[in-house]
Amino acid sequence: MNVEFAVLERQYKKYQNEYETAALRVLRSGWYILGNELVKFEEDYAAFHSVKHCAGVGNGFDALRLALSALGIGKGDEVIVQTNTFIATALAITETGATPVFVEADAYFGVDVASIEKAITQKTNAIMTVHLYGHPCNMDPIMGIAKKYNLYVVEDCAQAHGARYKGRLVGTIGDMGCFSFYPMKPIGAFGDSGAVITNSDELDERVRMIRNYGSKIKYKHEIIGINSRMDEIQAALTGVNLNHVEAGNDERRVIAAKYIAGIRNAKITLPKTRPDSEHVYHVFAILCDERDRLYKFLGDNGVHAQIHYPISCHLAGCYSDLSYYTGDFPIAEGFASQELSLPIYVDMPDDEIEYVIDTINRFE
Repeated sequence: MNVEFAVLERQYKKYQNEYETAALRVLRSGWYILGNELVKFEEDYAAFHSVKHCAGVGNGFDALRLALSALGIGKGDEVIVQTNTFIATALAITETGATPVFVEADAYFGVDVASIEKAITQKTNAIMTVHLYGHPCNMDPIMGIAKKYNLYVVEDCAQAHGARYKGRLVGTIGDMGCFSFYPMKPIGAFGDSGAVITNSDELDERVRMIRNYGSKIKYKHEIIGINSRMDEIQAALTGVNLNHVEAGNDERRVIAAKYIAGIRNAKITLPKTRPDSEHVYHVFAILCDERDRLYKFLGDNGVHAQIHYPISCHLAGCYSDLSYYTGDFPIAEGFASQELSLPIYVDMPDDEIEYVIDTINRFE
């Protein structure tokens, strides 16, 4: 049997009529940038999160850097962020002129709360939390630290659409929540797009200005901005997936439950969920001391797993000037050498799920 890591075509076919109706509606409208489709998506996405504002932007990376820029973070500032994340999280900080200050991971792939306070300096302006793989960070103590030191909190929710911490949707706890709608995400577009949510009128206005050349009114450029706007087709298609996000999250939870119940191999460490959190399993991340051998074994048997983030951000070549070294963050570095992501996606057939379980259990 051949089991792909994900087959987006299956989700497309599941909601084919809705996608095609939405796309044709936009094509026939004759309006393709900053139109009614984006307005509707922004309103719907804000309502889904019970927040006041949502601004659609070009991609998840831009969501992060626009949020930081809207907060006034720039050259000379430091932003604390876990080192076990996709490099885009850190690069968004760098893009503003600020410096990422890396800290350790916890057992749930989130930021280690105990590491945050130790990393705070007079230059620290913000904490960026990453709800990695769809599992929320431990937000209450993080918000407590932020309040104590008067720091902003920006949530990177790129992989966690619909995930909840103590009943609250991620992205609604800090000052701003940033989302990617890359096609593989729990809410995916048919290309690149992203969004920033907030309850602050001022921050929302600044994000909207920055995304549109620093302008509220055409040709009146009040601040430095860029071009980063979710287009009308992506807004319409992403809106379809917004309507089905809870069903998709439930499907992945069912698959995850089958993996957790079925995988019985002492070499494998299964992902954990904090009791106060709801995981959406954008990624089903297992750990194995013999990860590379397991990866090859699965591939040889037709199971296409993926490795997420084999190099921690603090050891990336682009940050060699920050003088981090191997051994600085042993938990995160352990994840980098041990993590393997199993296939998990909407409409994944039961026989494929069982085959993945059986194949892993045969690994010796």
